[in-house]
Amino acid sequence: MTHLPPLLAAVAAGTDPGPFALVRREGADHLDLYTGSVRVVERLADIPLPTGPAGPATLALVPYRQVTERGFDCVDDGTPLECLEIDRHEEIDLPAALAALPEAAVVTRNAGFDSSDAEYAATVDRVLADEIGQGAGANFVIHRTLHATVQGTPLRAALAALRSLLLRERGAYWTFVVHTGGRTLVGASPERHVSVADGLVLMNPISGTFRHTGAAADRADLLRFLADPKEIEELYMVLDEELKMMASVAERGGQVVGPYLKEMSHLAHTEYLLAGRGSKDVRDVLRETMFAPTVTGSPMENACRVIARHERTGRGYYAGVLALLGRDDTGRQTLDAPILIRTAELSPTGALRVSVGATLVRHSVAAGEVAETHAKAAAVLAALGLGPQAPAAAAGAVPRLADDPEVRAALTARNAPLARFWLDQRPADAPGRPGLTGRRALIVDGEDTFTGMLGHQLRALGLSVTVRPWDAPGPRDGYDLVVVGPGPGDPAALTQPKMAALRRLLTELLATGQPTLAVCLGHQLLCGLLGLPLHRRDAPYQGLQREVDIFGVQRRVGFYSTFTARADTDRLPTPYGPVEVARDDTSGAVHALRGASVAGVQFHPESVLSPDGVDVLADLLDDLLPAASRQCPESPLATR
Repeated sequence: MTHLPPLLAAVAAGTDPGPFALVRREGADHLDLYTGSVRVVERLADIPLPTGPAGPATLALVPYRQVTERGFDCVDDGTPLECLEIDRHEEIDLPAALAALPEAAVVTRNAGFDSSDAEYAATVDRVLADEIGQGAGANFVIHRTLHATVQGTPLRAALAALRSLLLRERGAYWTFVVHTGGRTLVGASPERHVSVADGLVLMNPISGTFRHTGAAADRADLLRFLADPKEIEELYMVLDEELKMMASVAERGGQVVGPYLKEMSHLAHTEYLLAGRGSKDVRDVLRETMFAPTVTGSPMENACRVIARHERTGRGYYAGVLALLGRDDTGRQTLDAPILIRTAELSPTGALRVSVGATLVRHSVAAGEVAETHAKAAAVLAALGLGPQAPAAAAGAVPRLADDPEVRAALTARNAPLARFWLDQRPADAPGRPGLTGRRALIVDGEDTFTGMLGHQLRALGLSVTVRPWDAPGPRDGYDLVVVGPGPGDPAALTQPKMAALRRLLTELLATGQPTLAVCLGHQLLCGLLGLPLHRRDAPYQGLQREVDIFGVQRRVGFYSTFTARADTDRLPTPYGPVEVARDDTSGAVHALRGASVAGVQFHPESVLSPDGVDVLADLLDDLLPAASRQCPESPLATR
């Protein structure tokens, strides 16, 4: 006998039934009911995951403030990391659940956003000018929160909202109610953050929002959306950022699958699937992937600084995750974690909050981002009586535009300019590049985990790789190559601790002649030391792909930069010997340089936007590491 009827009877009587969760996963014909007790823990590592029988063990509500575990900034609002320790799990048929859940309309009062549309638009403009325009990063997600008061029993209202979402929302990854006693969350999240099963790690970056007001999207309008450069670049940028995360939790990085179209009641999204094999404890996977760039921005560490600077209020559970941890039949750990978006939080007193954000990129227009926040919140607000329901579809299933041949072709075309390194399956036993295999590289991270992706590319070329932070680079003895990695910031801010430390490191490397590769920020600082002037670009090169001449070879590569060095000659003398420069013929912008023991690139060869990135790395390393044999047969990973 299911435990749902007595649970709902207790709610109807106005008593607390105890902690529980009702969850419908995407495509399931049933709801999972979890009951148990709640424990508050301090760290992700403290989430209980006991050994025992197969199945779900713990459902954790992970607040945004846990990002401090990675040393990142946030406005700490004290929201607890609560864990429902599951002692009972039942499956309830969807029709039975719908029949049992309350049908009463939810009534609220005093609804309003904490920032008006005009105030939010002004924040958007400030972030575009002061952050993206000043080189702080490629994209940032800024949120706003709607507050209201629910009339009647809050838990009953949440269950009624769940019923509405189950009936009217489509395309959700998880549709759920979670009740811990101190709070109730109800939502329909479209996005898997990370899952782990049988050693397979999956992530689903979603970006690009197509708003519509009909029962289904208009096909012609959708095709125009799919061709919009702003929407395409936005998805590419979050794809790059989540590949950085996969680089830290999967042994050989992630493989990109897709893109796909996710169709929902009020909007449609574009998404990719990332897959990789990993063996980390699932709590470590959660920690290393806090939090999705689709709700923060990139690069991640600086995005958290920007969020704290401009939001000035805590996020609660918004942008955190629900995390279901358990074990499979063989005892291996499992994880399924949707992002806490399109979610309402209700207090026992009826206080309601719904947070929503928009992704700001260099092409953003404030009015469009304001409209996006309303569209993203529409379904959960409608379920709570705070907005109109989406129009009902005609009899029969809603037609899937994702199945339309032109839509499929438009989605497939998005992969044409991307790096096959990340799109294709890479054999585990693929040989490295002759002459590079066995070499050792130290990557010094300038606060951008692009270094993780760079490490996977260098390993694919045959090198062994160590990554260390800029403020603790450690000894360099025994390394054949030092890579001074990318990172955000103004390279002209010479007294800023990171810039000063990286300049000192580069100065020492130049003086000793230890082979050095500098990427993006490292390249800019290297150029400054070599006497080349630095300039702020007229428009940021954030998430921009270009074909450029790299020492006589046309290469298509991806840029994430606001600053660039300039040169008016292809060769210049320096105190460290002559340097050859690859530059733009018109502006003089320096794309790359190389000398006897040093090379630098302004772009990101590791980016998914750099289809020629591995080839560029191989060419530069052949020059930097002179023992590499030019006569050996070439690796399929890179050709000259």
